[in-house]
Amino acid sequence: MYKPAIKTELAEKIRQSVKDGMIGQIEFTEELVRKPSTRGQEHTAQDFIFKELAARGYAMDRWAIDVASIEKHPGFSPVTVPYDNAINVVGSHRPREEKGRSLILNGHVDVVPTGPVDMWDRPPFEPYIKDDWLYGRGSGDMKAGLAANIFALDALKRLGYQPAATVHVQSVTEEECTGNGALSALVRGYSADAVIIPEPEDEGLVRASVGVIWFRVHVKGHPVHVATAGSGENAIEAAIFLIGKLKDYEKARNALKVNHPHFADYEKPINVNVGKIEGGDWASSVPAWCSFDVRTALYPGEDARQAAQQIEDFINEAATGHSFLVSNPPDVEFNGFMAEGFELEAGSDAEKTLTLAHTTATASELTTFGSMAYLDARVFVLYDNTPCLVYGPISKSIHGYNEAVSIESIERITTAIALYIAMWCGLESI
Repeated sequence: MYKPAIKTELAEKIRQSVKDGMIGQIEFTEELVRKPSTRGQEHTAQDFIFKELAARGYAMDRWAIDVASIEKHPGFSPVTVPYDNAINVVGSHRPREEKGRSLILNGHVDVVPTGPVDMWDRPPFEPYIKDDWLYGRGSGDMKAGLAANIFALDALKRLGYQPAATVHVQSVTEEECTGNGALSALVRGYSADAVIIPEPEDEGLVRASVGVIWFRVHVKGHPVHVATAGSGENAIEAAIFLIGKLKDYEKARNALKVNHPHFADYEKPINVNVGKIEGGDWASSVPAWCSFDVRTALYPGEDARQAAQQIEDFINEAATGHSFLVSNPPDVEFNGFMAEGFELEAGSDAEKTLTLAHTTATASELTTFGSMAYLDARVFVLYDNTPCLVYGPISKSIHGYNEAVSIESIERITTAIALYIAMWCGLESI
């Protein structure tokens, strides 16, 4: 039976080496936050990552996601934007002799939009430190995690060691909208015995995660001059009718949580979120059109494409209850996530190793939980049968204003990852 172990003296040296590198690690994270890697603009951040990994001597690979290479894969999500700047970067370490187990250290470089910048205390891409917190868009989700992956290896190198197994350091795109970045890396051939993704999970391990579907509903109206509004059909009001009906869909979906142990105790594990709406052309015209974008979730084990059909059927059925839509049904477009959830099997060697690494780094018990957010771990668990450990620092306000990550937690997580590498991969002298 596999039982991970690490000598106390080595563990203390690793802990101190991580601490010694923290100033540089935070400066690196700040520089990464300064690069506004929203969707379609990820290339400058990836250029930075590529340069930094190359300077460390890793074998480098960089490519734009090729839709043709992944669109037939069951994990593919539909995409409606060009992928010219959807660049993936991988830096690979290969030892002199493969003695340990291989590892992927994965993270995503893309970040969500900032929203109105005047609602931030400071500009979102100008990082700053206050007390224990590093602020800025993407600081927690998940540029601190990307840096932790890199600096965990740096900490071992300062001690004169490198992993005695292959390690792939991945910086991927599209995690916030399709999951196609991690999928593209898998299809390109990157695989390992275990994966760590240091998402901002408050120093816990994700045991299960929901899947996610994005869709857009297009509603048509009948435009007339507002003076005779009663003779027209208001597309925005019709859209609001459908949005109201989606609350019924949400309620029915959450009633099923009793069948899913990892989510049964959550008040509302399935969130149906109308995240964007637009419509109409003129204040004095009854609006001819309205479109709204929705994100909903799947329980682990549910088929994404079957769920998409159920969504479309629900929208069409709801439209029959509206006097205009019954004869003018809306169109449903699937325009992003088509991703299934996953469950991490308990008791794997990979988890045992993380448990000891976490306990050694934090002097606390490793907790597990179900996540109500999409995670790229589904790519590795579902399509490569690989244990993927989603485990990362304490953060606050991710996807909101004044996003921040705890600096003390970054140090603990980096220490845990370095300890994990030492135990899982083994070490050899440089």
